Amino acid sequence: MNKLHTDNKKPAGIYIHIPFCKTRCTYCDFYTLTNESRIDAFVENLCKEIQLRKDVIHEPVKTIYFGGGTPSRLSEQHFESIFDNLFSNFNIDNTAEITVEANPDDLSAEYIQMLSRLPVNRLSIGIQSFDDDELKFLSRRHTAGQAINAVKRCQMHGFNNISIDLMYGLPEQTTAIWEKNLKQATSLDIQHLSAYHLIYEEKTRMYSMLKAGKIQPVDEEVSTAMFSMLIDWMKQHNFIHYEISAFAKEGYFSGHNTSYWKGNKYIGLGPAAHSFDGENRSWNVASLNAYIKGIEAGEPERSSEHLSLNERYNEFILTGLRTMWGIDLTELKLIFGDKLYSYCIENADKYISKDLLSLEGNNMKLTRKGIFISDGIMSDLMSV
Repeated sequence: MNKLHTDNKKPAGIYIHIPFCKTRCTYCDFYTLTNESRIDAFVENLCKEIQLRKDVIHEPVKTIYFGGGTPSRLSEQHFESIFDNLFSNFNIDNTAEITVEANPDDLSAEYIQMLSRLPVNRLSIGIQSFDDDELKFLSRRHTAGQAINAVKRCQMHGFNNISIDLMYGLPEQTTAIWEKNLKQATSLDIQHLSAYHLIYEEKTRMYSMLKAGKIQPVDEEVSTAMFSMLIDWMKQHNFIHYEISAFAKEGYFSGHNTSYWKGNKYIGLGPAAHSFDGENRSWNVASLNAYIKGIEAGEPERSSEHLSLNERYNEFILTGLRTMWGIDLTELKLIFGDKLYSYCIENADKYISKDLLSLEGNNMKLTRKGIFISDGIMSDLMSV
């Protein structure tokens, strides 16, 4: 593998979508495949896509993120081929954060040892719950015990930047179960936690169950109580609430996610992966067959859209307000002009007066109270 580089230009990121899963979870609406017979062909064409798109970004790459799907379905040979091509075709910074998403049941001692031989320096483990009944309901492949042991094995093999995912707001989930999940998470000495409220996405089994009346959504008051418990518990255990759904120890914020929230450029590789250059968004076709066909023809099948000034302003509001840093009003005025700046301030006034938004110098951000109705606030500040 080629040597990594350093550069002082504004950084960029690389997202790699690995679409394969051993089984499909009931809540997932990402592009995934449970038939892994074409995984070798996928990796071969992914490497070709890297070569075809090497001129898309010249900035130093500060983050590489393997998402899915389930990246831990890849073998060492697969990873080595991908990394060889990444390092040969992009300017990878020598401090780059390189994350691999993994399922707990894939993280055997042998697999973790393999990951430790690669440039991977951060793991994101999709645990979702430490309650076995909830895991069965979600169609997760692992048990709570397997999840706990997987985290401990990763730590034993030298991984000291570990994030885990948890879900709340599940049907029949109680605050007692959620409290147990939070206690177990912080007892594992992890560095980062992403916590997501269940969303019933169309075309998922979970959505079908909801529409058929087989399950009932959790009461809104219970959801709010769970979110409040989450914020308080993580703060008590020295985690910084740096984005609505993300908590990290000092120095362990997700570089990949932070770069996205701050509007930095990134390229998405693999089927259904999205790219963004500041003004344009594009996405690869969500079909492995069509993806491979396009790569083999030398022209990856991709759609794109140019974002208008208003659309870019809305992105700025949406991503900025999700974070602890909020919106830099000076930057907003500089980029989007007086009209949208005035629009933002005028619509924010009522929320500032109600202590739902706060002004700290040139930064406007959500207060603790405001976080609970963040969707409504952001919607009001966005330009139609």
